Amino acid sequence: MDDLTEEYAMPTVELTRFRVAPDREPDLLAARPAMVADFRADRTGFLGARLVRLPGHEWLDIVTWQTPEDFAASRAKGANLPGIAAFFAAIAELLSAEEGTTTDA
Repeated sequence: MDDLTEEYAMPTVELTRFRVAPDREPDLLAARPAMVADFRADRTGFLGARLVRLPGHEWLDIVTWQTPEDFAASRAKGANLPGIAAFFAAIAELLSAEEGTTTDA
């Protein structure tokens, strides 16, 4: 990237929608802080995450990355740390996964 492109690059957003069995929702919420801590410690370009509860035991995880390459590298690592693995283990079904770019700074 040239200097001008880097200056105006917008973060990449990961949108993952999933279902959690009602009896596993406490596990999901209990695992969340450790998952975020593991991301902060192990994932280059991790900017933050928001978890949204939807109707019907569905959830939307909104994770922001500095670049698409950071997101791809994170995806390649998978559940490589205990906090991440515990969070993923509470998920019953992946419904959708999308990647986009923010349009506001």
